[in-house]
Amino acid sequence: MAEWLTVCAAEDIPTGAREVFDVDGRWVAVFNVDGQYYAIEDVCTHDGNALTEDAQGRPVPLEGYEIACPRHGARFDVRTGKVLRAPALRDVRAFPVRVQDGMIQLNVGT
Repeated sequence: MAEWLTVCAAEDIPTGAREVFDVDGRWVAVFNVDGQYYAIEDVCTHDGNALTEDAQGRPVPLEGYEIACPRHGARFDVRTGKVLRAPALRDVRAFPVRVQDGMIQLNVGT
């Protein structure tokens, strides 16, 4: 069953930006790529650390639809959560996203 959770206004994440939200105790990164929103759990399945920032807290750049783990270089597709390059072997969880009345919502249901 779909359980939609509002995380912010769509205007809060302009094209090319991302924001990270605490969703039921897990960190979820929401990306705006050319006006489309995508959400993945903000954790590298290889080492369990954040994907969206490096050890100094700087944002990791998105390359098209790909984000690379800043520690070991594993790559993931932010549209699907699919792992694209080792050393990670498992996908990250991806969440369906919609914009409803100008608000970004994530489907956090099972």
